[in-house]
Amino acid sequence: MSYVRATLKGMAVTLKHLVDPHKVTMQYPETKWDLSPRWRGTHRMLTTETGKAKCVACGLCPSVCPANCIKLVPGEDEQGNRYPLVFEIDEFRCIFCGYCQEVCPEEAIHLGRHYENAEFDRAGFVYDLERLMAQTHPVSELWDPSDPRGE
Repeated sequence: MSYVRATLKGMAVTLKHLVDPHKVTMQYPETKWDLSPRWRGTHRMLTTETGKAKCVACGLCPSVCPANCIKLVPGEDEQGNRYPLVFEIDEFRCIFCGYCQEVCPEEAIHLGRHYENAEFDRAGFVYDLERLMAQTHPVSELWDPSDPRGE
């Protein structure tokens, strides 16, 4: 008897989903979901007005990264300004915690509202400085100070 009850219950759930007017199938990739402003996706390096990376190679982001996915080799120019000689993020190892964005004193590195980062091999997930600077997707807001739920 429980077999008949379970079958009827399953059919009721199926029928409910068939006639639900609020349920919509998205035609991906033509139509994409609106992401939350707090979505943590692919990284992005912001640039100055001159097109250089805002990063000053302070070394805080690789030191706080729990996944150890950021590689930074600092350099220094003739005026003593620090800049990254090598800056790489392994998106495959990243856990998208946002610590790098929180700790950056120059607000140079940001998590972006982007989720389409499929690659054909693992090496494609290592984003170098040029690739990070070429990202154009909007950046994530890790928290909204006006929203008490964000604390």
